[in-house]
Formats: sequence, C-alpha cells, structure tokens
Amino acid sequence: MQIKFGTDGWRGVIARDFTFDNLSLVAQATMDYLNREGLGDKPLVIGYDRRFLSRDFARRVAEVAAGNGIRVRLTDDYAPTPAVSWAVHDMQAGAGIMITASHNPQEYNGFKLKEAYGGSARPSTTKILEEIVAYNVANGRRVVECPFDEAIRKGMIQMFDPCESYFHQINRYVDLGLIARAGIAAVVDPMYGAGSGFIPRLLSGVDEIHNSENPSFGGLPPEPIGENLQELSALLKAGKYKVGLALDGDADRIGAVDETGEFFSSHCIFTVILRHLIEHKNLRGGIVKTVSTTRMVDLLAAKYELPLFETPIGFKHICEMMLEKDILMGGEESGGLGVKGHIPERDGILLGLLLLEAMAVSGKGLRQMLNETMDEIGHFFYRRIDRRIENDAKEELIARLTAQSPSEIAGRRVSATNFSDGFKFIFENGDWLLIRPSGTEPVLRLYSEAAESDQVDRLLRAAGMIAGL
Repeated sequence: MQIKFGTDGWRGVIARDFTFDNLSLVAQATMDYLNREGLGDKPLVIGYDRRFLSRDFARRVAEVAAGNGIRVRLTDDYAPTPAVSWAVHDMQAGAGIMITASHNPQEYNGFKLKEAYGGSARPSTTKILEEIVAYNVANGRRVVECPFDEAIRKGMIQMFDPCESYFHQINRYVDLGLIARAGIAAVVDPMYGAGSGFIPRLLSGVDEIHNSENPSFGGLPPEPIGENLQELSALLKAGKYKVGLALDGDADRIGAVDETGEFFSSHCIFTVILRHLIEHKNLRGGIVKTVSTTRMVDLLAAKYELPLFETPIGFKHICEMMLEKDILMGGEESGGLGVKGHIPERDGILLGLLLLEAMAVSGKGLRQMLNETMDEIGHFFYRRIDRRIENDAKEELIARLTAQSPSEIAGRRVSATNFSDGFKFIFENGDWLLIRPSGTEPVLRLYSEAAESDQVDRLLRAAGMIAGL
C-alpha cells in the first residue's frame, strides 16, 4: 500500500492498513532517514497510547530501530504525546515516535514522528519519509531488526518514565500552588486515553472520569468535542464543579465545559488563554492560527499590537512558524494549542492547567472571562458541519471553485478570499465561510463564523447548495 502522512502522522485501520508489516516499512524508512541525516547516533524516544496493540506496535518500532543501530528510550507505560515530545527535547534525542491515532475512532492506530525540537515533523520531512518507503518497497529493501529481549540485553532498548521531567516543566510553567489555593472544583475527562491520571497527579483534589483502560473508548471517538462530552456537561450542570477539562486520546488536544455546563470550544479556549498569557503572564510575541480558527484571535492581536499569521490546517504548519518566528501562541480549530516557552507542540495537559490558572488569577469562570472579552471585541458564533461527498463530486467542486469562485454568497458580497487550504470567503464585516474538501477522506467540511447566529446558519446552507449537497 501507499503510505501517506496526514496532518500529524500516518494513520490507518488496525489489521487492514495499520499492520505490523506496514508499520515495519515505515519504521525502516524512518531509521534510514535518521541515519542518513546523522541523527542515528542520538537516542530515539518511543512512546505509545492506550489503544489496541499500541504497546506491541511500539516494541516493533523499537526492534527495527535497534536493528539499525539506533539506541531507543522506550516509555515504560502508556504516555501522553506531549510528555513524549518533551522527552525528545529534554534528552536531546534525534527524534521521537508516538504510536497513537490521536482522536480517531477505536479501530485506528497511527505513527507520529517528532523531530529533535520536540514537535510535529515538518511537511518536508514527512514527504521524504513517504519517498523512502516507496523506494524501499520498489527496491526490496529488507527490514532490519533486533528481537526485543536481545535488544534489551544489549542495552539498545532502555525503558524510562517520561513523567518526572515533563512534570518539572509543567511546574515551571504553571503556578500549581496558586491553582490549589483557589480551590477550583474541577473534573477531568481523559476519554479513557493516555492523559488518564496526569492532571490529578499534578494537582491533587481534581476529580477524573473515564480514566480506566478501555481500548473501545466507551464507544465514542476520544475527541473532546461537545457531542462526546455529554457526561462531563451533566456533571457541570448538576452544580458540583466549576469547570470540566477534556483531553483527546493522546492528550495533545484540549476541550472544556464551562461553569454553565456548556461546551467551551477550542476557539474560546484560545481566546481566554491568549489574553491570560498577555495580561497576567506578561508574555509577548506573534500569534499564529489556522484558516478555520476564530476571528477573535485576530482582534486580540490587533488590540495588543501583536503580529498575526495564518496557516493551512494542521499543527505541523503552526510548528514550522513557531520554529521560524517569535510566537506567543498558536492554535487550530481541532483543539491543538501551543504556547511560547514550551516546545513547539500541542499540549492538552498544559493548556488545561493554564485554563485553571486563568480562573485562579481572575476569580472568574471560563464563560464569564470569554463574555467580558467579547463585550470588548464583539460577539461571535461558530459552527462546523461535515458532509459525505463522493470523490468525483469533490474533484468537480474543487475544479469549479478554483476556476471561478462566487462573488456573492447568501446575498452577501465576498470582499476577500483565502484559498491556501480549501476555499475561504470573507465578507465585509469580517464574517467568513470556509469550504474545505478533505484530502484523505470522502468528506467535505464546512465552517462559518459570524457576528450573528442566524448568519452562520445561512452561510452554511449556502455552502451546501454551492457543493450540491
């Protein structure tokens, strides 16, 4: 099969696409790349989540690394992706590999490559890996391995606990004592994933649900979006807690439920934390967001006179910007957020704790802080819908919009466009609509943000008509 890396790594259905044989091909290509680039002399960090066979898949990658003469530091248990990424940076490793399919449903698993800086592999790097896999397959390149037990005896594979160093970094960044003294009633939903137990270990008194090992994730994809957090929302509405935090399957994404029991989206989280970093932590720098992320970030950038950058969807693009420029915060619609002074990586655990710190400093709930900000910069409504679309129809839509895009949508004049990732139409007052065909699935994603809720609905209906759905 053809190996293709998506927005963050290679993923596939277990036993159909994500097999030990295909994983071995990707692992061999990765080791070829690391040795070719002179990174094979440094250790390789490998971690894994709680998905079906993740531990075994991680051990298989370690065997291939050891067979290629690369020393491995393998986590001694499941671990969040941010902890593995931090270990890459902290150990000055050549790279890191995380076995996870992140927020995808239970039948998936995946392979994330982290470069030496502790963040997502750049698009240029994953393109090279794809080319090496194809070359190796075409030329019959043999997968070189060292059996696990033998590699352990030789010292080529060493087990380690990534928590101590990661916890030290979190303690340095967030005032956990301040949060504890504030006595915020908080509950965490790690969605049965690799973030289970981490926030309560950092902050005693925090409760947790869905923290047992369950590779089926309770029947829901481990994605911290409103429809998957009904139990967390019910706990908040019952009045026992003031905030609910949610992590995805490998804990690099964050979701939340506010003091009213309503879902607090990544756009809201981005807005609240950005202001907290500026006003209370006295940090400065550029702001980077993807094309599908809220305009509230733009307005805060203008308010504080900070440079703003926009990238295609995928944290790897934000990571590149964080490596190139002085970036205070970067984020995307899917809940991936990263901050200055850490690694150029999404970190749901750190961002969740920053939300608690913002509450502790202000003495206010998440919704109250957001409403106060929107009272200053304007109120916004956001919605995304996904529609299935056949590949032929998807290709026809792309060709049609590329050749001639509409100058008016839902009776409103288009004042600007951005076609860097999909087709984004911007209107005079800043409202916008994004029509984005998926590059890997038969799915069309429609996004809109507007100052009025009914305008969001009108623009999304119009997008469906443009797409013929």
